[in-house]
Amino acid sequence: MVSLAPNCVLKLFLLVSVFQVSFGARKLNELVQDQPQLLSYHNGPLLSGKISINLIWYGKFKTSQKAIISDFITSLSAPSPQIVQPSVATWWKTIGKYYHLTSKKSTLSTALGNQILDETYSLGKSLTNEQIVQLASKGDQMNAINVVLTSSDVVVEGFCLNRCGTHGSASGSKSGHVKGKNYKFAYIWVGNSETQCPGFCAWPFHQPIYGPQSPSLVAPNNDVGIDGMIINLASLLAGTTTNPFGNGYFQGPKEAPLEAASACPGVYGKGAYPGYAGNLLVDSSTGASYNANGENGRKFLLPALYDPSTSSCSTLV
Repeated sequence: MVSLAPNCVLKLFLLVSVFQVSFGARKLNELVQDQPQLLSYHNGPLLSGKISINLIWYGKFKTSQKAIISDFITSLSAPSPQIVQPSVATWWKTIGKYYHLTSKKSTLSTALGNQILDETYSLGKSLTNEQIVQLASKGDQMNAINVVLTSSDVVVEGFCLNRCGTHGSASGSKSGHVKGKNYKFAYIWVGNSETQCPGFCAWPFHQPIYGPQSPSLVAPNNDVGIDGMIINLASLLAGTTTNPFGNGYFQGPKEAPLEAASACPGVYGKGAYPGYAGNLLVDSSTGASYNANGENGRKFLLPALYDPSTSSCSTLV
């Protein structure tokens, strides 16, 4: 039986969409953002080399919804000259700066891996943390991040209460041992909040549950639930690669770390403040707000990343 990594609680200001990062959930319990802090390196391994991002679809997803998320993953490594700037690939390059600071000087490249469909809800429509890891273990575990995506009608332990997703690691189970040693694989879970808590997990594409009720933004792919999942998935990918096993880059106590994206909560563009995502690009034809271009003409809204070279939150726009 694969065991789940330990859980802990992270702080988050009131209006930010919440997701679990590095073994812990973040709560909406602050009205203001913490000032960016230096993320320290704790000498643990980062995910490096060629990493496949495998998608495990649990529940009912439309073909169009799968395409949006698949295009986002592909866009991480898409050649920038072929895509209008600012691009998803440019956003992802900030993560590379973390690797340049380590003594090993390792590198990271990502690619869309296998996709596994579980449209029959094999474990039911109410999942525990242990079952999330069980689903994650279905994907290839070597040189991979296994991403479990649950549909809008699936209830997950803690979902919409204090988290919108999670990342962590679990003991490998498929390939036995590597060179006689136990190994761990990295996983992510993100839920579709469209029908359960869009004001909690899909802000700024839905009015927040609490706080000032500023107008919600138009989702760039015209799907509040999926566009909200992109935000959380992007944040968790940043945390997974730079702090996969709890001893990489983070600030604060290990039980409640701030990571590459969670160190910059609620910031998407310059001028952001609690309740306001920042100055964003707007699609003239749809009125949708975004800050990154991707494959197949896609547009996405991605969170700011903490830039270790400038010790500040970096935005694309």
